[in-house]
Amino acid sequence: MVSLYPLVKNECIKMIKKKRLLVVLLILAAIIPMFTYAQMKVAESNRKQFGTTDWRVEQRQKIVDYTRSLSSGRVPEEWKQWRRVEVKLAQYYLDKDVNPAEPNGVTFTREFVKNAVNLFIPLMVMVVAADMVSGEHTTGTIKLLLTRPVQRWKILLSKLLSLILFTSFIVIATAILCYLISGVVFGYGGWDMPVFFGFQAKGTEVDFSFVRPVDNWLYLIMELGLVWYAALVVAVMTLMISVLVRSTAAGMGIMLALLISGTILTNMVSSWEAAKYLFMVNLNLTTYLSGTLPPIKGMNLPFSLAVLTVWGIASVIVSFAVFTKKDVLN
Repeated sequence: MVSLYPLVKNECIKMIKKKRLLVVLLILAAIIPMFTYAQMKVAESNRKQFGTTDWRVEQRQKIVDYTRSLSSGRVPEEWKQWRRVEVKLAQYYLDKDVNPAEPNGVTFTREFVKNAVNLFIPLMVMVVAADMVSGEHTTGTIKLLLTRPVQRWKILLSKLLSLILFTSFIVIATAILCYLISGVVFGYGGWDMPVFFGFQAKGTEVDFSFVRPVDNWLYLIMELGLVWYAALVVAVMTLMISVLVRSTAAGMGIMLALLISGTILTNMVSSWEAAKYLFMVNLNLTTYLSGTLPPIKGMNLPFSLAVLTVWGIASVIVSFAVFTKKDVLN
């Protein structure tokens, strides 16, 4: 019996030598400062517009603007529904006298990963996972790999375990770089700032009965846990595509199309209820913490977690079933 440890170690070494992780880190190091600068300019613009640094003025103006837009016939009903929920959430924070977007490194990190879970982080994971099997076909090492006295399922399991490690690394690295870079501009405080979670949007109403405050650091950990799970599902699905398609470029194209279509569908499928069973529509798990209206009626956190779990398990089953029987000679 060959131990899994040397197999996982070998996969990790191959991944590091490909310098894919270095590429991901460089992308993060380039993108995060851009978003930090953009956020700083937004804060400056708001100060000029409202003539004050008081966040309450901005929130009250947001309520006024959204409320006025509800009477406009040019605003789609879906947007009106979303704005009604946003008005209630803004009023709740005003009543509790808590700034939901107080500028600091922790809040910036929290907002960045919240917006990155739907597309950006999945794309980074895809870059790492896309050629884990198909790349072996491209280089011709798949024949050498499968002639070793190791069962095929162990080889694929080692790839899966290493992929889990690298997915975790990408999520953690994103959070750390966000905090370190944004903290230079916004400061490194905010860990114990109260954040409310537990909002449940139901149609145009918001249920506040389950809302409770938690420290910013705990809220960030909850967000990162949900982001990690969504990224993991994308990772195992990318691994499945890599098993099914021998071309790395084709595999990346398929996953890229699925992820981008998911972003588009999230904004367009409110009337297509069957779309809620697509994994792409359920990736944005962090919105359930903030109380944002789900893209399709009937969706909630347990539902999205269940849908992603089914897709993830199915991907793993297909991957092992195909890899253990695949003919590598043709």
